[in-house]
Amino acid sequence: MSFKEQVDDKTITLINVYFLQVFLTFWGLLIKPIDISLLFAPSIYLFIVIIIVIASALLAKFLFEDKKEYSIATVAAIIGNTGNLGIPINIAIFGEDSIPYTTVINLVNVFVVYTIGVFYYSRGSFDTKTSLKNILKIPVLWAAIIAIALGYHGYAPDGAILNMLMMGAYASMTMQLFLFGIYLYGTKIKEISKTLVLWVLTFKFLILPAIAFIVLINIELEKMLKGIIFIELMMPLAVANVNLASLYDCKPKLVTALVFVSSFLFLGIIFIAVDILNYL
Repeated sequence: MSFKEQVDDKTITLINVYFLQVFLTFWGLLIKPIDISLLFAPSIYLFIVIIIVIASALLAKFLFEDKKEYSIATVAAIIGNTGNLGIPINIAIFGEDSIPYTTVINLVNVFVVYTIGVFYYSRGSFDTKTSLKNILKIPVLWAAIIAIALGYHGYAPDGAILNMLMMGAYASMTMQLFLFGIYLYGTKIKEISKTLVLWVLTFKFLILPAIAFIVLINIELEKMLKGIIFIELMMPLAVANVNLASLYDCKPKLVTALVFVSSFLFLGIIFIAVDILNYL
């Protein structure tokens, strides 16, 4: 309250997205070797995400005339917390055998966030051409590609480099939560679009699971893998939504409210999701 007029949230966003998250990406992708042969399950995850994006992009046009609200309505539901939350929850449900699959799904989600996510959040303030250029300007995307290439060729960072990456990674996670708190403090309930909140939450916890369920029951895949994909898709909105909304001035306070509400609802929805696994 005392320093709210002196804290520049945009500066925090720029430091996090263009500097600290590069450390987070390298650390996350190099801390354990990635098995490219595990990409079948993540490809199904990506297929379902693309279906959701197309469906939401087409349907949201009829409800949201504001460009920024349309962008949020299109992309927010697919950017879930598949890493910090998704991996431990899957371990709790399926055991440590799930780790290789959740790790690669989270990797796919990184590319979803910094391609589809960047494009749509950027479209709230820029034209299509500029939004596509903005994807290429995000260093996290290039850091991920370099880290994957290094990991694929067997590179393993030594202790000093790993510690440096870890410090940057933890600083990034702390900064994300700090930024989330700043926007949450400044969010006023009266200014939140009830229609947009209802739309995103309906897509996240009803339409997305329904589409995922239909796709998963119609493919031949190990039951555990189906469950992992389903649970990862059920994760609440990630704080990465706030980072991108802040970076491209796409109503970050509204996005913060969506992240908070979806996380709160998830505390109860996860138990329903676990019961649904019995029918996959």
